[in-house]
Amino acid sequence: MKNTLFIEGGYPLQGQVRVSGAKNAGLVLMVASIMAEGETILDNVPRIKDVEVLIQILEDLGVRISWNRDGSLSICPPSSGLKTQTSYELSKKLRASNLLLGALLGSQGEAQVSLPGGCDIGSRPMDLHIKGVQALGAEVDVEYGYIYATSKERSGSRVYLDFPSVGATENIIMMAAKTPGQTVIENAAKEPEIVDLANFINSMGGRIRGAGTDVIKIEGVPTLTAGRYAIIPDRIEAGTYMIAAAITGGEILVENVIPTHLHPIIAKLQETGAQVEEVKQGVLVKAAQHITPVDIKTLPYPGFPTDMQSQMMALLCHAQGSSIIVENVFENRFQIVDELKRMGARIKVEGHTAVVEGGTRLSGAKVRATDLRAGAALVLAALAADGVTEIEDAGHIFRGYEKIEDKLKSLGAKVR
Repeated sequence: MKNTLFIEGGYPLQGQVRVSGAKNAGLVLMVASIMAEGETILDNVPRIKDVEVLIQILEDLGVRISWNRDGSLSICPPSSGLKTQTSYELSKKLRASNLLLGALLGSQGEAQVSLPGGCDIGSRPMDLHIKGVQALGAEVDVEYGYIYATSKERSGSRVYLDFPSVGATENIIMMAAKTPGQTVIENAAKEPEIVDLANFINSMGGRIRGAGTDVIKIEGVPTLTAGRYAIIPDRIEAGTYMIAAAITGGEILVENVIPTHLHPIIAKLQETGAQVEEVKQGVLVKAAQHITPVDIKTLPYPGFPTDMQSQMMALLCHAQGSSIIVENVFENRFQIVDELKRMGARIKVEGHTAVVEGGTRLSGAKVRATDLRAGAALVLAALAADGVTEIEDAGHIFRGYEKIEDKLKSLGAKVR
């Protein structure tokens, strides 16, 4: 039964909650660690399912990994003989396994990376990743579910991304970090996790400028030297708890956050009427008496994050009036709609647009988490619903939220 969550709704959440390290930064920093010589120690790594799967993938390549007593993660690649082919069985459990393409090409000059799995939220093709590494001199073949790449003659180059893909930007940065010459990525993704990757590589002796803007310049260096680094807090986890305050009529202080990373979420929450205040310890959210409908368009950072769209939809079911959500990033992000309808929500979907008719009390039902963020949205909907909600396939939620059950209980939620 561990894969099922039972939540009794109707209790306003109160108190403070501490945000864990960012899932999407932690995964790419773990991968980038294999490019360095010596032992990397990463602080603030969240102990979630996706991290555990990546540990298995890296150990399968010959990397020594252990959790330290202080909660940090120690990563030690072998001085020679790092395997360059990822496990098909493990990779299909984790989208981020595709990041080994750039890291292995950068450090070993070759990679055989299984086409990745993860959440079914729409097509996330590898074409931009492949185009990027090819521009730096990699020869690439795709067959039998694997990407085969070698880079004997590689040099820095100019890469223009047709779409500011986070994964493609990360793969190119990692390969370019140890590729001779200058690489320039144009129309690069600007997410905070990209900035964290660049800062991490620079802390090991890399030379990357412009991360966080749409033009990133990388001067290749021959070696990277391992050290200690702390991962940024998870802005999506923070946003989820901020909405938990708004949807349950509660008041939550969300600690260990970087407020600038949360500005798109803060702006939309304030439009719904919630009070959001940046304080010394973090961000304080007080629920509004009446939730105002708002319109949302998801966009690459610094726009409103697609990873917060499902959670916001759950909140807008309680708004007094209609809200329109346009999903511009992933086409399958509206799988949550059918599950919310089981709880009494009134939502119409046409293509990339959902119209949420607010003003209904949701009631407990048996629902299923279709992906990580949809699962988080169902938790939020259940916290505010009448009666008990049973969320099946809750394993999706544990892929991205550390100790979510304990954290919600500490705020007064009835969860088991």
